[in-house]
Amino acid sequence: MNTTRSHPHRWTLLIGFLTILPPTAGADDPPRVPMAEAAGLVESPVGKVDFEQKLNSKVPLDVKFHDESGREILLAEYFGSRPVVLTLNYFRCPLICGQELNALARSLKPLSLKYGKDFEVVTVSIAPDEKPPLAAAKKKAMLEKYGRPGAEEAWHFLTGDEDQIKRLADAVGFKFVYNPRKDQYIHSAGLVVLTPDGTLSRYFYGMEFPPRDLQFAMIDASDGKVGSPIHKVLLFCYDYDPTTGRYTLAVTYLVRVVGTLTALGLCAYVGAMLWRDRRRASLAHPKTIAELPEPRSV
Repeated sequence: MNTTRSHPHRWTLLIGFLTILPPTAGADDPPRVPMAEAAGLVESPVGKVDFEQKLNSKVPLDVKFHDESGREILLAEYFGSRPVVLTLNYFRCPLICGQELNALARSLKPLSLKYGKDFEVVTVSIAPDEKPPLAAAKKKAMLEKYGRPGAEEAWHFLTGDEDQIKRLADAVGFKFVYNPRKDQYIHSAGLVVLTPDGTLSRYFYGMEFPPRDLQFAMIDASDGKVGSPIHKVLLFCYDYDPTTGRYTLAVTYLVRVVGTLTALGLCAYVGAMLWRDRRRASLAHPKTIAELPEPRSV
């Protein structure tokens, strides 16, 4: 009698889980990008949004901006004697820009390097319609997060004209797209570390910047060293779904990837449990004498 126990509940669990995974595009599914285009949005951001690594290139230090007080400055004002951490965001961003700047503030806080003495931070708005009062408000909020007295002299929030923004963005490989329908920018998250003479030394992608890595990057940049290219995983800042207005493109991809990996892990778990049950059953019920092969005659 076969006493091997089956476990249908495991298969039920697996099938039930697979039914709640985020849907992936199939042959009969309506394409998401044409739907966005039909709604009046921009064309697919694929190929238009990027954060290309241009290590060992120099940024144009003669670009003109306005600081948070409204004073016109040249970017060169923040270079010359110390490395610079540069971010490109926009201050009214409803999505990940604020999270990225908050993460930067958290990462800067434990550093042994001194702001204003060992490094500068420059945040440039990519939106040409944003003006110094908005930059001043964002600076105030971020300095409260940073919590270091006197940091206002070392973290600068700049606004500028479209042509000046584009020159700087092109120089660091920061490609972005504006969607006038939603008044939002499709762009990636990350920052760059530059040497005192404006050479691109290191890229950080995403919204987490390990303090130890950030400090070493600034130390290397202060010595004029240029890092090696790193693996690029872009996180896009954009409200992509025109029907719900709830998910960023990156979050949608992330949910699908995590769901797929979880399903694969669950399949592996179910397979391992079934193999273990069968092995236990075979050990608990060895073959009978009748099932054993006859002894060979001498």
